[in-house]
Amino acid sequence: MDKSSKERFDGLTLLSASERNYPTRPEEARLEAFRNVYADRDYIIEFDCPEYTSLCPVTGQPDFGHIILRYVPDKLCIESKSLKLYLYSFRNTNTFHEESVNTILDAVVKTCAPRKAEVIGRFRPRGGIAINVKATYGGAIE
Repeated sequence: MDKSSKERFDGLTLLSASERNYPTRPEEARLEAFRNVYADRDYIIEFDCPEYTSLCPVTGQPDFGHIILRYVPDKLCIESKSLKLYLYSFRNTNTFHEESVNTILDAVVKTCAPRKAEVIGRFRPRGGIAINVKATYGGAIE
């Protein structure tokens, strides 16, 4: 690996780790980012995560959802394995849908300071009602 690649990926610890220490709460998990070599242009990155699971904060029953993260990166990009582990950390977390979507957005903004970002949560029906939540940062993404 040349020096510029090493510097670009220097902060990534989860991607090369072969251990299986999954975080059990979002507070324990960490998103990681790498340097965006195309920071001079606008482009959209989309993560499509159809297997999101959390627990209802009242009943403790599992809630299933589909999370879509879209963002326009600035100097940093989210590393996908760290996102997978971060989302996994909600699996045993009691949280409302609205809270989880906004928590995910806050973590993305804190980690990579994107130009714009949105997190969309499409949650499976419970009692005949499906809930969809969208949280944005920096304005709408076209």
